[in-house]
Amino acid sequence: MALIEGCRHELDISISAEEVEAEIARVLSGLQKRARLPGFRPGKAPATLIRRQFQEDIRQQVLESLIPKHLNERFRQESLNVVGVPDIRDVHFKNGEPLRFRVEFEVVPDFELEDYKNLTVAYADPEVSEEDVARRLEEIREQKADYANVEPRPIAQGDHAAVSLHSLSGAEPPIRHDETMLHVGGPDTLPAFTENLTGLSPGEEREFEVSYPEGHFPERLAGQTVRFRARVKGIRRRELPELNDEFAQDVGDYRTVEELREAVRKSLLANRQQEARAEAKGKLVEQLIDSHDFPVPEAYTAQQLKKKLQRAVDYGLDVNDSETRKKFLAAERERAVREVKASLLLSRIADREAIHATPDDVDREVERIARQRREAFAGLRVRLEKDGTLGRIADHIRTEKTLDFLFEQARKTPSE
Repeated sequence: MALIEGCRHELDISISAEEVEAEIARVLSGLQKRARLPGFRPGKAPATLIRRQFQEDIRQQVLESLIPKHLNERFRQESLNVVGVPDIRDVHFKNGEPLRFRVEFEVVPDFELEDYKNLTVAYADPEVSEEDVARRLEEIREQKADYANVEPRPIAQGDHAAVSLHSLSGAEPPIRHDETMLHVGGPDTLPAFTENLTGLSPGEEREFEVSYPEGHFPERLAGQTVRFRARVKGIRRRELPELNDEFAQDVGDYRTVEELREAVRKSLLANRQQEARAEAKGKLVEQLIDSHDFPVPEAYTAQQLKKKLQRAVDYGLDVNDSETRKKFLAAERERAVREVKASLLLSRIADREAIHATPDDVDREVERIARQRREAFAGLRVRLEKDGTLGRIADHIRTEKTLDFLFEQARKTPSE
């Protein structure tokens, strides 16, 4: 076996002439039984005629039978963990001679694990202040706000306007909202909407253009100028509910506002702990990648880039433009390689530490998904097992457990 570069190797394989002739005879026998040739009863045509008449079919069937067989045997003999589809080339197939071919393929890289139990990472247990709790309670009040109609008058800064909004040009597909609520002058409202709606009264309409900034979400509008026709349908006054026990009971299973306040505190703390741990784990993985120098299979990198491209398409990237696609793949390539390295490293650590996902781990995750989708657990589990998702869930759990292990083993230093 010869190394070409990185994870790519090549092998020269030879199959004896005797085995090739035996396989030709087997294929020929099958064809002879099925062949229908003029002047001969079914199955009675001479082998020499069949061989001449179906020469290309015989060749193809012999290659499709012998090459995979000997390829897999050789891979097993040399304990090769092959990635992707091998590339068969330089096939030599002549009557009475051995069948020879060359194969190029990639393997999972073999590397030594450096120290992963004594990494150092900046981490401090997060805290939640009274101001944080008050801010979150205010957000909940905002979510529970009601809108009361205001007597017709011109729209002013701070008003909440009910508007029908239709795009006339610049948006594909067109934007059509028969009624949407806009906070005139609000931080999330583009200035062009505020400028053009201010002063309009219910029943009045106006056409105007809105230039969306780069980086705007959804991405299909980023950098676009859209012409709208807007008609004011009404002005609403936002009324926030009072923060009391009745409000707490309306929000959820709480008897008093103090119970709600404590639940908010715990939720904020849990979220911040999760975020802080996730950030620390990400830094640990980056350290692992930087401390291990090994090549990654191009097949894995291509697979990772394909996932990234699909996510970008879901967010509006136009991949029909070959130049856009090319630039995206080039920009994401280095990150994709690092992500593949991270996956290989975490898998190797999980193997060494005997970390795995238990059936109970998987079932708990399926139960969570079932609750989220409001589906029966048993039916969902069968479907996830059939389409291969159950295996991916187990892999994800194993990875998360490995990250937890690395975090627990790491030395934590105060965050800067």
